[in-house]
Amino acid sequence: MANPIVGLDIGTTKIGVIIGEIDPGGALKIVGVGTCPSDGLRKGVVVNIDKTVKSIEHAVAEAELMAGMDVESVYVGIAGDHIKSINSRGVIAVSRHDNEITRQDVDRVIEAARAVAIPLDREMLHIIPQDFVVDDQAGIKDPVGMSGVRLEGDVHIVTGAITSVQNLYKSVEKAGLKVAGVVLEPLASSYAVLEEDERELGCAVLDIGGGTTDLIVFIDDNVRHTASIGLGGRNVTNDLAIGIRTPLDRAEEIKRSHGTCLRSGFEGGEYISVPGVGGRDQREVSRAVIASIIEPRMREIFTLALRELQKNRYLDTLGAGIILTGGCSLLHGAAELAEQVFGMPVKVGVPKGFGGLVDAVASPAHATGVGLVQYGLARHANGKDEDLGSDKFRDLFKKMTEWVKQYV
Repeated sequence: MANPIVGLDIGTTKIGVIIGEIDPGGALKIVGVGTCPSDGLRKGVVVNIDKTVKSIEHAVAEAELMAGMDVESVYVGIAGDHIKSINSRGVIAVSRHDNEITRQDVDRVIEAARAVAIPLDREMLHIIPQDFVVDDQAGIKDPVGMSGVRLEGDVHIVTGAITSVQNLYKSVEKAGLKVAGVVLEPLASSYAVLEEDERELGCAVLDIGGGTTDLIVFIDDNVRHTASIGLGGRNVTNDLAIGIRTPLDRAEEIKRSHGTCLRSGFEGGEYISVPGVGGRDQREVSRAVIASIIEPRMREIFTLALRELQKNRYLDTLGAGIILTGGCSLLHGAAELAEQVFGMPVKVGVPKGFGGLVDAVASPAHATGVGLVQYGLARHANGKDEDLGSDKFRDLFKKMTEWVKQYV
Protein backbone atom coordinates (compact mmCIF):
# COMPACT_ATOMS: atom_id res chain seq x y z
CA MET A 1 0.00 0.00 0.00
CA ALA A 2 1.54 3.28 -1.11
CA ASN A 3 -0.02 5.40 1.63
CA PRO A 4 0.65 4.71 5.30
CA ILE A 5 -2.15 3.98 7.76
CA VAL A 6 -1.82 6.26 10.77
CA GLY A 7 -3.47 6.09 14.17
CA LEU A 8 -3.71 9.23 16.32
CA ASP A 9 -4.51 8.53 19.97
CA ILE A 10 -5.47 11.87 21.56
CA GLY A 11 -5.46 11.02 25.24
CA THR A 12 -5.80 13.03 28.41
CA THR A 13 -2.17 12.52 29.41
CA LYS A 14 -0.48 11.47 26.14
CA ILE A 15 -0.75 12.04 22.41
CA GLY A 16 0.38 8.95 20.53
CA VAL A 17 0.97 8.50 16.80
CA ILE A 18 1.47 5.08 15.20
CA ILE A 19 2.39 4.76 11.50
CA GLY A 20 1.80 1.43 9.79
CA GLU A 21 2.22 0.13 6.27
CA ILE A 22 1.51 -3.10 4.44
CA ASP A 23 4.56 -5.22 3.60
CA PRO A 24 4.80 -7.16 0.29
CA GLY A 25 3.33 -10.22 1.98
CA GLY A 26 0.19 -8.30 2.96
CA ALA A 27 1.01 -8.11 6.69
CA LEU A 28 0.89 -4.97 8.81
CA LYS A 29 4.24 -3.46 9.76
CA ILE A 30 4.66 -0.63 12.28
CA VAL A 31 7.29 1.79 10.94
CA GLY A 32 6.91 4.91 13.07
CA VAL A 33 5.99 5.84 16.64
CA GLY A 34 5.70 9.28 18.23
CA THR A 35 4.49 10.42 21.64
CA CYS A 36 4.10 13.74 23.40
CA PRO A 37 2.62 14.71 26.77
CA SER A 38 -0.93 16.01 26.41
CA ASP A 39 -1.88 19.24 28.13
CA GLY A 40 -5.02 20.35 26.33
CA LEU A 41 -7.55 17.68 27.33
CA ARG A 42 -9.62 16.88 30.38
CA LYS A 43 -11.33 13.51 30.78
CA GLY A 44 -10.77 12.74 27.10
CA VAL A 45 -12.30 16.02 25.84
CA VAL A 46 -10.38 18.89 24.21
CA VAL A 47 -10.42 21.96 26.46
CA ASN A 48 -7.51 23.89 24.89
CA ILE A 49 -7.18 23.59 21.13
CA ASP A 50 -3.84 25.40 20.80
CA LYS A 51 -2.09 23.16 23.34
CA THR A 52 -3.63 20.07 21.77
CA VAL A 53 -2.47 21.14 18.29
CA LYS A 54 1.11 21.63 19.49
CA SER A 55 1.15 18.20 21.12
CA ILE A 56 -0.24 16.58 17.98
CA GLU A 57 2.36 18.31 15.79
CA HIS A 58 5.20 17.21 18.06
CA ALA A 59 4.06 13.57 18.17
CA VAL A 60 3.46 13.45 14.40
CA ALA A 61 6.88 14.96 13.66
CA GLU A 62 8.56 12.34 15.86
CA ALA A 63 6.71 9.50 14.14
CA GLU A 64 7.43 10.92 10.66
CA LEU A 65 11.13 11.17 11.45
CA MET A 66 11.23 7.54 12.58
CA ALA A 67 9.25 6.28 9.60
CA GLY A 68 10.92 8.48 7.00
CA MET A 69 7.59 9.47 5.46
CA ASP A 70 5.02 12.24 5.69
CA VAL A 71 1.63 11.84 7.34
CA GLU A 72 -1.42 13.30 5.59
CA SER A 73 -4.48 11.59 7.08
CA VAL A 74 -5.12 9.85 10.39
CA TYR A 75 -7.66 7.70 12.18
CA VAL A 76 -8.46 9.55 15.38
CA GLY A 77 -9.50 7.96 18.65
CA ILE A 78 -12.30 9.51 20.67
CA ALA A 79 -13.33 8.89 24.28
CA GLY A 80 -14.84 10.72 27.23
CA ASP A 81 -17.89 10.52 29.41
CA HIS A 82 -19.93 12.30 26.71
CA ILE A 83 -19.94 9.00 24.80
CA LYS A 84 -23.25 7.12 25.07
CA SER A 85 -24.47 3.96 23.37
CA ILE A 86 -27.72 2.11 22.67
CA ASN A 87 -28.79 -1.09 20.92
CA SER A 88 -31.46 -0.81 18.23
CA ARG A 89 -33.37 -3.11 15.86
CA GLY A 90 -34.64 -2.51 12.34
CA VAL A 91 -37.24 -4.52 10.40
CA ILE A 92 -37.90 -4.57 6.63
CA ALA A 93 -39.65 -6.70 4.02
CA VAL A 94 -37.32 -8.39 1.53
CA SER A 95 -37.61 -6.55 -1.78
CA ARG A 96 -36.89 -9.20 -4.45
CA HIS A 97 -39.73 -11.26 -5.92
CA ASP A 98 -37.74 -14.48 -5.37
CA ASN A 99 -37.22 -13.53 -1.67
CA GLU A 100 -33.42 -13.62 -1.94
CA ILE A 101 -31.77 -11.20 0.48
CA THR A 102 -29.30 -8.81 -1.17
CA ARG A 103 -26.68 -6.40 0.15
CA GLN A 104 -29.16 -3.60 -0.48
CA ASP A 105 -31.62 -5.28 1.89
CA VAL A 106 -28.94 -5.44 4.57
CA ASP A 107 -28.18 -1.74 4.06
CA ARG A 108 -31.90 -0.94 4.31
CA VAL A 109 -32.40 -2.83 7.56
CA ILE A 110 -29.34 -1.12 9.10
CA GLU A 111 -30.74 2.23 7.97
CA ALA A 112 -34.06 1.30 9.63
CA ALA A 113 -32.25 0.36 12.85
CA ARG A 114 -30.42 3.69 12.98
CA ALA A 115 -33.69 5.65 12.78
CA VAL A 116 -33.83 6.33 16.51
CA ALA A 117 -34.52 9.63 18.23
CA ILE A 118 -31.44 11.24 19.75
CA PRO A 119 -30.93 14.80 21.06
CA LEU A 120 -29.91 17.46 18.54
CA ASP A 121 -26.65 18.11 20.38
CA ARG A 122 -25.51 14.51 19.82
CA GLU A 123 -24.75 12.42 16.78
CA MET A 124 -23.79 8.93 15.76
CA LEU A 125 -20.14 7.92 15.88
CA HIS A 126 -20.59 4.27 14.97
CA ILE A 127 -23.41 2.07 13.75
CA ILE A 128 -22.06 -1.43 14.31
CA PRO A 129 -24.10 -4.36 12.93
CA GLN A 130 -24.56 -7.19 15.43
CA ASP A 131 -26.61 -10.01 13.94
CA PHE A 132 -29.71 -10.61 11.83
CA VAL A 133 -33.00 -12.52 11.94
CA VAL A 134 -34.43 -13.99 8.72
CA ASP A 135 -38.09 -14.75 9.30
CA ASP A 136 -37.81 -16.72 12.58
CA GLN A 137 -34.19 -17.80 12.23
CA ALA A 138 -31.99 -15.78 14.60
CA GLY A 139 -28.25 -15.43 15.11
CA ILE A 140 -27.30 -14.95 11.44
CA LYS A 141 -24.05 -13.07 10.83
CA ASP A 142 -24.47 -12.40 7.08
CA PRO A 143 -27.91 -12.96 5.55
CA VAL A 144 -26.92 -12.10 1.95
CA GLY A 145 -28.02 -14.88 -0.41
CA MET A 146 -30.50 -16.40 2.04
CA SER A 147 -34.23 -16.59 1.30
CA GLY A 148 -36.85 -14.92 3.46
CA VAL A 149 -39.71 -12.44 3.45
CA ARG A 150 -38.80 -10.53 6.63
CA LEU A 151 -35.35 -9.30 7.67
CA GLU A 152 -34.52 -7.93 11.09
CA GLY A 153 -31.17 -6.45 12.06
CA ASP A 154 -29.68 -5.49 15.42
CA VAL A 155 -27.09 -2.72 15.62
CA HIS A 156 -25.06 -1.05 18.34
CA ILE A 157 -25.15 2.74 18.03
CA VAL A 158 -22.45 4.87 19.65
CA THR A 159 -23.15 8.61 19.98
CA GLY A 160 -21.01 11.55 21.03
CA ALA A 161 -21.50 15.22 21.78
CA ILE A 162 -21.33 17.28 18.57
CA THR A 163 -19.18 20.01 20.15
CA SER A 164 -16.64 17.51 21.48
CA VAL A 165 -16.28 15.93 18.03
CA GLN A 166 -16.00 19.35 16.38
CA ASN A 167 -13.18 20.37 18.73
CA LEU A 168 -11.39 17.10 17.99
CA TYR A 169 -11.69 17.78 14.26
CA LYS A 170 -10.47 21.36 14.67
CA SER A 171 -7.41 20.25 16.61
CA VAL A 172 -6.42 17.63 14.03
CA GLU A 173 -7.05 19.87 11.03
CA LYS A 174 -5.18 22.82 12.60
CA ALA A 175 -2.22 20.45 12.93
CA GLY A 176 -2.30 20.08 9.13
CA LEU A 177 -3.86 16.61 8.99
CA LYS A 178 -6.98 15.13 7.42
CA VAL A 179 -9.33 12.96 9.46
CA ALA A 180 -9.80 9.59 7.76
CA GLY A 181 -12.17 8.44 10.50
CA VAL A 182 -13.17 8.99 14.12
CA VAL A 183 -13.06 5.76 16.11
CA LEU A 184 -14.24 4.97 19.62
CA GLU A 185 -11.06 4.25 21.58
CA PRO A 186 -12.09 1.01 23.33
CA LEU A 187 -13.28 -0.29 19.94
CA ALA A 188 -9.85 0.50 18.49
CA SER A 189 -8.10 -1.13 21.46
CA SER A 190 -10.16 -4.29 20.94
CA TYR A 191 -8.72 -4.62 17.42
CA ALA A 192 -5.23 -4.71 18.92
CA VAL A 193 -5.60 -6.92 22.00
CA LEU A 194 -8.45 -9.43 21.48
CA GLU A 195 -8.30 -12.92 20.05
CA GLU A 196 -11.22 -14.22 17.99
CA ASP A 197 -12.17 -16.84 20.59
CA GLU A 198 -12.34 -14.15 23.30
CA ARG A 199 -14.86 -12.18 21.25
CA GLU A 200 -16.85 -15.36 20.62
CA LEU A 201 -16.91 -16.57 24.23
CA GLY A 202 -17.69 -13.12 25.60
CA CYS A 203 -15.32 -10.65 27.19
CA ALA A 204 -15.06 -7.07 28.38
CA VAL A 205 -12.14 -4.79 27.50
CA LEU A 206 -11.37 -2.18 30.16
CA ASP A 207 -9.16 0.54 28.67
CA ILE A 208 -7.76 2.48 31.63
CA GLY A 209 -6.45 5.75 30.23
CA GLY A 210 -5.32 8.95 31.87
CA GLY A 211 -8.68 10.72 32.18
CA THR A 212 -11.28 8.01 31.60
CA THR A 213 -11.75 4.27 31.76
CA ASP A 214 -13.56 2.99 28.69
CA LEU A 215 -15.48 -0.28 28.52
CA ILE A 216 -16.54 -2.42 25.57
CA VAL A 217 -18.35 -5.77 25.80
CA PHE A 218 -18.20 -8.51 23.15
CA ILE A 219 -20.56 -11.49 23.08
CA ASP A 220 -20.81 -13.96 20.17
CA ASP A 221 -18.26 -11.84 18.27
CA ASN A 222 -20.56 -8.80 18.45
CA VAL A 223 -20.23 -5.48 20.25
CA ARG A 224 -23.04 -5.50 22.81
CA HIS A 225 -22.23 -2.57 25.07
CA THR A 226 -19.89 0.42 25.39
CA ALA A 227 -19.52 2.86 28.26
CA SER A 228 -17.12 5.41 29.72
CA ILE A 229 -16.21 5.95 33.37
CA GLY A 230 -14.91 9.40 34.30
CA LEU A 231 -11.92 8.16 36.29
CA GLY A 232 -8.46 7.11 35.14
CA GLY A 233 -4.76 7.13 35.82
CA ARG A 234 -4.61 10.87 36.44
CA ASN A 235 -6.95 10.46 39.42
CA VAL A 236 -4.53 7.91 40.86
CA THR A 237 -1.65 10.36 40.33
CA ASN A 238 -3.60 13.22 41.96
CA ASP A 239 -4.41 11.05 44.99
CA LEU A 240 -0.76 10.11 45.33
CA ALA A 241 0.47 13.71 44.99
CA ILE A 242 -1.89 14.83 47.76
CA GLY A 243 -1.32 11.81 49.97
CA ILE A 244 2.49 11.96 50.03
CA ARG A 245 2.67 15.72 49.42
CA THR A 246 4.82 15.76 46.30
CA PRO A 247 4.56 17.51 42.89
CA LEU A 248 2.31 15.89 40.27
CA ASP A 249 5.15 15.03 37.88
CA ARG A 250 7.07 13.29 40.65
CA ALA A 251 3.90 11.51 41.82
CA GLU A 252 3.49 10.14 38.28
CA GLU A 253 7.08 8.83 38.30
CA ILE A 254 6.60 7.21 41.70
CA LYS A 255 3.32 5.62 40.59
CA ARG A 256 4.98 4.07 37.56
CA SER A 257 8.21 2.89 39.18
CA HIS A 258 7.13 2.06 42.74
CA GLY A 259 3.33 1.95 42.72
CA THR A 260 1.25 -1.15 43.34
CA CYS A 261 -2.46 -1.91 43.54
CA LEU A 262 -1.98 -4.46 46.35
CA ARG A 263 -1.29 -3.34 49.90
CA SER A 264 -0.96 -6.87 51.23
CA GLY A 265 2.52 -7.45 49.81
CA PHE A 266 4.13 -4.33 51.24
CA GLU A 267 3.74 -4.33 54.99
CA GLY A 268 7.50 -4.30 55.41
CA GLY A 269 9.96 -1.46 55.71
CA GLU A 270 10.74 -0.67 52.04
CA TYR A 271 11.11 3.12 51.72
CA ILE A 272 11.70 5.55 48.85
CA SER A 273 12.77 9.21 48.80
CA VAL A 274 10.01 11.67 47.94
CA PRO A 275 10.72 15.34 47.12
CA GLY A 276 8.55 17.92 48.85
CA VAL A 277 6.35 20.57 47.23
CA GLY A 278 7.82 24.01 46.59
CA GLY A 279 11.42 23.07 47.32
CA ARG A 280 10.73 21.49 50.69
CA ASP A 281 13.09 18.78 51.93
CA GLN A 282 12.86 15.19 50.74
CA ARG A 283 11.52 12.58 53.11
CA GLU A 284 11.21 8.84 53.20
CA VAL A 285 7.83 7.23 52.42
CA SER A 286 7.14 3.50 52.62
CA ARG A 287 5.78 1.59 49.63
CA ALA A 288 3.02 0.36 51.93
CA VAL A 289 1.77 3.96 52.25
CA ILE A 290 1.93 4.40 48.47
CA ALA A 291 -0.02 1.18 47.97
CA SER A 292 -2.61 2.26 50.53
CA ILE A 293 -3.29 5.36 48.40
CA ILE A 294 -3.32 3.66 44.98
CA GLU A 295 -5.39 0.59 45.83
CA PRO A 296 -8.64 2.34 46.89
CA ARG A 297 -8.77 4.45 43.72
CA MET A 298 -8.07 1.47 41.44
CA ARG A 299 -10.63 -0.58 43.34
CA GLU A 300 -13.15 2.22 42.80
CA ILE A 301 -12.50 2.21 39.03
CA PHE A 302 -12.96 -1.56 38.85
CA THR A 303 -16.07 -1.40 41.04
CA LEU A 304 -17.70 1.21 38.80
CA ALA A 305 -16.98 -1.00 35.78
CA LEU A 306 -18.44 -3.97 37.65
CA ARG A 307 -21.63 -2.03 38.36
CA GLU A 308 -21.88 -1.06 34.68
CA LEU A 309 -21.72 -4.74 33.71
CA GLN A 310 -24.18 -5.76 36.41
CA LYS A 311 -26.63 -3.00 35.49
CA ASN A 312 -26.73 -4.19 31.89
CA ARG A 313 -26.71 -7.91 32.87
CA TYR A 314 -23.55 -8.81 30.99
CA LEU A 315 -21.41 -10.01 33.89
CA ASP A 316 -22.51 -13.65 33.70
CA THR A 317 -21.97 -13.85 29.93
CA LEU A 318 -18.22 -13.10 29.91
CA GLY A 319 -16.78 -16.56 29.33
CA ALA A 320 -13.34 -15.15 28.48
CA GLY A 321 -13.29 -12.75 31.43
CA ILE A 322 -11.86 -9.23 31.57
CA ILE A 323 -9.01 -7.81 29.47
CA LEU A 324 -7.25 -4.75 30.90
CA THR A 325 -5.39 -2.36 28.63
CA GLY A 326 -4.31 1.26 28.59
CA GLY A 327 -1.35 2.80 30.39
CA CYS A 328 -2.74 2.38 33.91
CA SER A 329 -3.12 -1.38 33.43
CA LEU A 330 0.69 -1.54 33.72
CA LEU A 331 0.46 -0.79 37.45
CA HIS A 332 1.81 -3.67 39.51
CA GLY A 333 -1.03 -5.83 40.79
CA ALA A 334 -3.74 -4.31 38.55
CA ALA A 335 -4.86 -7.67 37.14
CA GLU A 336 -4.83 -9.33 40.57
CA LEU A 337 -6.94 -6.55 42.11
CA ALA A 338 -9.36 -6.71 39.16
CA GLU A 339 -9.76 -10.46 39.68
CA GLN A 340 -10.75 -9.79 43.30
CA VAL A 341 -13.35 -7.21 42.25
CA PHE A 342 -14.84 -8.97 39.21
CA GLY A 343 -14.53 -12.52 40.51
CA MET A 344 -13.38 -13.86 37.14
CA PRO A 345 -10.14 -14.30 35.15
CA VAL A 346 -8.38 -11.07 34.20
CA LYS A 347 -5.41 -10.52 31.92
CA VAL A 348 -3.50 -7.49 30.66
CA GLY A 349 -3.95 -7.12 26.90
CA VAL A 350 -0.90 -6.29 24.81
CA PRO A 351 -1.12 -5.21 21.13
CA LYS A 352 -0.33 -7.96 18.64
CA GLY A 353 -0.82 -8.99 15.03
CA PHE A 354 1.88 -6.84 13.40
CA GLY A 355 5.58 -6.71 12.58
CA GLY A 356 8.16 -3.95 12.39
CA LEU A 357 8.75 -1.93 15.55
CA VAL A 358 7.22 -4.57 17.80
CA ASP A 359 9.29 -3.73 20.89
CA ALA A 360 8.41 -0.04 20.63
CA VAL A 361 4.63 -0.55 20.75
CA ALA A 362 4.10 -3.92 22.47
CA SER A 363 2.64 -2.23 25.54
CA PRO A 364 -0.93 -1.69 26.77
CA ALA A 365 -0.21 2.05 26.63
CA HIS A 366 -0.11 1.81 22.81
CA ALA A 367 -3.17 -0.44 22.42
CA THR A 368 -5.42 2.34 21.13
CA GLY A 369 -2.86 3.69 18.65
CA VAL A 370 -2.07 0.25 17.22
CA GLY A 371 -5.78 -0.60 17.16
CA LEU A 372 -6.53 2.55 15.16
CA VAL A 373 -4.03 1.41 12.52
CA GLN A 374 -5.57 -2.08 12.47
CA TYR A 375 -9.04 -0.54 12.20
CA GLY A 376 -7.83 1.48 9.20
CA LEU A 377 -6.36 -1.67 7.67
CA ALA A 378 -9.69 -3.49 8.05
CA ARG A 379 -11.51 -0.56 6.48
CA HIS A 380 -9.15 -0.55 3.49
CA ALA A 381 -9.50 -4.31 3.11
CA ASN A 382 -13.31 -4.05 3.02
CA GLY A 383 -13.33 -1.04 0.74
CA LYS A 384 -15.60 0.84 3.14
CA ASP A 385 -16.12 1.73 6.78
CA GLU A 386 -17.21 -1.38 8.67
CA ASP A 387 -19.52 0.46 11.04
CA LEU A 388 -21.07 2.89 8.54
CA GLY A 389 -20.88 5.81 10.93
CA SER A 390 -17.60 7.69 11.29
CA ASP A 391 -17.38 9.53 7.96
CA LYS A 392 -20.60 11.42 8.64
CA PHE A 393 -18.65 13.86 10.83
CA ARG A 394 -16.91 15.48 7.89
CA ASP A 395 -20.21 16.81 6.63
CA LEU A 396 -21.32 17.55 10.17
CA PHE A 397 -18.25 19.64 10.83
CA LYS A 398 -18.72 21.74 7.69
CA LYS A 399 -22.51 21.84 7.23
CA MET A 400 -24.19 21.12 10.54
CA THR A 401 -27.59 22.49 9.59
CA GLU A 402 -27.96 20.39 6.44
CA TRP A 403 -26.66 17.32 8.26
CA VAL A 404 -29.24 17.63 11.04
CA LYS A 405 -32.05 18.02 8.51
CA GLN A 406 -30.91 14.91 6.67
CA TYR A 407 -30.34 12.50 9.56
CA VAL A 408 -32.48 13.57 12.49
